[in-house]
Amino acid sequence: MDDMLDNITLYWLTNTATSSARFYWENSDVSFAAIKLDLPVGVTVFPGELYTPPRKWAEEAFSHLVYWNNDVRKGGHFAAFEQPEIFTDEIRAFGRLFR
Repeated sequence: MDDMLDNITLYWLTNTATSSARFYWENSDVSFAAIKLDLPVGVTVFPGELYTPPRKWAEEAFSHLVYWNNDVRKGGHFAAFEQPEIFTDEIRAFGRLFR
């Protein structure tokens, strides 16, 4: 809880909350399927995310989907902050595919 309050306070005191949210506002009309990538992609679906995309959407958007995990028990939109160990494990699992 203290870490979260520290993070919120940093945005509040430096008056940067608006600029950090700008990306979301400017891209609010972009759908998941609008992103086309031909490079290897890994997806981890965290249960607390804003919405849960089905694997089919990812397969349609990413022609080279090589890693998919929707069996994560904790974490949400800020997974790296909320669950750093799980987030790191997921990045490593994706990276091991390229050794």
